Amino acid sequence: MERESMEFDVVIVGAGPAGLSAACRIMQLAAEQERETTVCVVEKGSEVGAHILSGAVLEPHALEELFPDWKDRGAPLNTPVTDDTFFFYTSESKATKVPNFLIPKPTHNEGNYIVSMANVCRWLAEQAEALGVEIYPGFAASEVLYDESGAVKGIATGDMGISAEGEQKSSYMQGMELHARYTLFAEGCRGHLGKQLISQFGLDEGKDPQHYALGIKEVWQIDPSLHEEGKVIHGLGWPLAESSSSGGAFMYHAENNEVYIGLITDLNYSNPHVSPFEEFQRWKKHPETEKYLKGATRIAYGARALAKGGYNSLPTMHFPGGLLLGCNAGTLNSVKIKGNHTAMKSGLVAAETVMSALASPQADKDLVAFDDAIANSWLGKELYTTRNFSGFMHKLGWIVGAGMVWIDQNIFGGRLPFTLHDRKPDHACLKPADECAPIEYAKPDGKITFDRLASVFLSNTNHEEDQPCHLQLTDPEIPIAQNLPRYDEPAQRYCPAGVYEVVEDTEGKRFQINAQNCVHCKTCDIKDPAQNITWVTPEGFGGPNYPNM
Repeated sequence: MERESMEFDVVIVGAGPAGLSAACRIMQLAAEQERETTVCVVEKGSEVGAHILSGAVLEPHALEELFPDWKDRGAPLNTPVTDDTFFFYTSESKATKVPNFLIPKPTHNEGNYIVSMANVCRWLAEQAEALGVEIYPGFAASEVLYDESGAVKGIATGDMGISAEGEQKSSYMQGMELHARYTLFAEGCRGHLGKQLISQFGLDEGKDPQHYALGIKEVWQIDPSLHEEGKVIHGLGWPLAESSSSGGAFMYHAENNEVYIGLITDLNYSNPHVSPFEEFQRWKKHPETEKYLKGATRIAYGARALAKGGYNSLPTMHFPGGLLLGCNAGTLNSVKIKGNHTAMKSGLVAAETVMSALASPQADKDLVAFDDAIANSWLGKELYTTRNFSGFMHKLGWIVGAGMVWIDQNIFGGRLPFTLHDRKPDHACLKPADECAPIEYAKPDGKITFDRLASVFLSNTNHEEDQPCHLQLTDPEIPIAQNLPRYDEPAQRYCPAGVYEVVEDTEGKRFQINAQNCVHCKTCDIKDPAQNITWVTPEGFGGPNYPNM
């Protein structure tokens, strides 16, 4: 059956900070130019914000450019940073507070705000709709559409009501085609369609491979006497350093006696016995963390991969018919540990580029000016000055690497006369299991530490069970035949939602996928050593439903 189609000037995939900023700015420019412009945003989450997970300390630079009157408009930036603390966790019981002058300048947070990015995106969606943007949550963009010349002409949303066997159920609803002069892909880190586009158009040729980390976050409501609204804590070292892994922890004291806590584990770790989820549980037991959590209530849990390769891994962001925006391309500044302000700026630059092209009927389908516009913006300059971060941290280790980052940023201002590359993709970093020390993780106590299934419950994750599995194996034999004997099948441990299990029955060992648990973090698509797992979009409305992340 031929699918129904709708025509727009611009279709945007993803209602995150990049996509919504682009939508708002396009409509602002359209009003200024008195040009009728149609913009559609599709979002796979059940509502805007349902799939948004970020720390988050927001640098408001891009927001001020988009809405200079954001305070009067009621933007949910209610908690200015009042205190900045950095720890080196030296053991399971000790930590050293680092003086501010020894912290790289970009990581300081004066003028920033502790926010729920899910709520910021909900607010941005309200602004976008008021400007005339059409937003469709619950519709997953599952396919890129191409015209006869090979240029992108839009996307198709996924069919709904397909059984696990591929048959149409009574609830079947065919997907729609959304056509546009330009399609902007703002799906977030490791976007399903963005990954395809990078391959299709060779956008990563000559670039370092993208590097990733897994961020696991919880929201806790703590004793008011322990709450310090506006306090920001970051840290490096234990527990990840015990396995020679890298990453860092955070605790942000938000409003309403809530703290946002999390651990970011770089996905270039080499020991296949590492479980980022369990490492996070260990960090919560550190005295500098646990003192805030005793007697407190855990109210939310979630996980999401983040792209941290920075400037050296940034692909070409334009292609015939569209653009890659924000974390779909990898615009996060990993020195600042922030990607929301850069994602928003990429959306603003995209809007200006697109509107310039829409004003000319003869404009080329390939918006080649976009990459130069990004490079010449404060976004491009910011990423350039932090280009050596991944190389320092990955090649020199967290102690020497952190020292080199300080020298690079505080003495040279990010202008060292060389660029340090990291050409090894994260999935290729695992060593055989028998060459690495096993790790014994303590059982959860149900008060500070928890198991994965109890945690997934707090993410409000739900998928229609009778649908095709959205975690696809290129070769179903690889997990048991190759990954298990060589790496003790690391999917059992790197997944923060208990999706993957090796189970044994009368017929032997088999690889079980509990797709209903998936929180859409994309770690499996990134870290599987055989690159055998592909994450594709499940039915719309599926996945986590984060209320305040």
